[in-house]
Amino acid sequence: MVKQSGTFFCFIFLFSAVLAGALNSDADDYGSVADYLDSIYGIDDNAGLTAFPVLNVPMGGRSEGMATAFSAVSDDISFIEYNPAGSAMLARSELALFHNNWIADTKIEGAAFATRIKDLGLGAGAKWLYTPFTEYNLYGERVSKGYYSEAVAILNGSYNFLSGYYFSGVSAGMSLKGAFRFVPDYTDNDDNIIANSGRSQSAAMVMADIGALTRFDLFKFYHSRERNTSAALVVKNLGPPVKDDPLPTVATAAFSYKPLRPLLISFDFSMPFNMMDIKLSEKPYFALGAAVNVTSFLSMRMGALFKAGSSRLALGSAVTLNRIALDVNYTLDLLTQLQPLNRVSIGVRFDLGDQGRQQRANQVDTLYLAGLDAYSRRSYGEARHNWEEALKLDPKFDPARESLRVLEGQEAIERRIDELQRLDF
Repeated sequence: MVKQSGTFFCFIFLFSAVLAGALNSDADDYGSVADYLDSIYGIDDNAGLTAFPVLNVPMGGRSEGMATAFSAVSDDISFIEYNPAGSAMLARSELALFHNNWIADTKIEGAAFATRIKDLGLGAGAKWLYTPFTEYNLYGERVSKGYYSEAVAILNGSYNFLSGYYFSGVSAGMSLKGAFRFVPDYTDNDDNIIANSGRSQSAAMVMADIGALTRFDLFKFYHSRERNTSAALVVKNLGPPVKDDPLPTVATAAFSYKPLRPLLISFDFSMPFNMMDIKLSEKPYFALGAAVNVTSFLSMRMGALFKAGSSRLALGSAVTLNRIALDVNYTLDLLTQLQPLNRVSIGVRFDLGDQGRQQRANQVDTLYLAGLDAYSRRSYGEARHNWEEALKLDPKFDPARESLRVLEGQEAIERRIDELQRLDF
């Protein structure tokens, strides 16, 4: 525990130093970075035409530290914003709380929960964006106040098809989302508040995300049952327009790869669609992310989102102690001027366990090895018993099923030999 605490404080020191360096960077250097990216991607004339900006703002967590390149990763609670198929492949149940200081005075609060029952994944989440809404008259006097806010509730379900020992399966999922926008009442030309004026701009909406996810081994240079490669296809925010404004519908193709056990690299390519007029769709964009497990309890991540007029760089880390993970992310958003603390998010993830899956896996391994030992001693009855017990615990444990087929073949051969020997007499 002492070593963990020391590493934690070292991380906080290093992270603070990086953050301070970014906040104190020369404004001209910052401007040159933004100008350079704009010269590559240009300005998107169709940006800002969609409703519900909250749908484009991440709650935080590991996914934001990887600059949103997370659709194919989807191995923790952040899947709920990136790929609805992720819940059916979760290793552990999780509960998470998020706070994100976005731009200026805009903040996002979020919460999510997800669990998996065999091949069925279930999840729920919600996030709330709010920013002060204040009007002043020509004399600088406040004439109205309140908060502009948007909220989203998410219900998720997914199922993993064709999963087995050698193939992780293909998970397909859907998230149903309900969104609400609240606009405070505003004033007329005489600075009088118009009763119920905000209601005409407020709105409610329903939409859906659909996604698919699979995992497999590709150019794997370490030994582990964990698949080192993932691929995903996702379509988010499918729904009708809101007060003649389209939703931010986007299709994403994603890929992630672990060349080494501690290192994860991910890539998301996204194509926005204006469902009211395809010609008014925003430009495609992509994100690159990386994560490194420094120790069993400390991980670092970084990433870059390349999007016309809204590129950003991200840096983050997570410290896990006693099944509680603290995520801290810092994002340099090239859409706005750099302002201290406006781009820092924190999240707390609670590990609620794996419903005994690891313990059962260990029992299955023990029974399988005991069966091999019995088979080597020609104790076929004992071997059969162990392998059958292993399959009772895990019907998808193919090595035990294959061993039973070998055993049946061996027993058939021995019976045939016995029959031939009896015929000789």
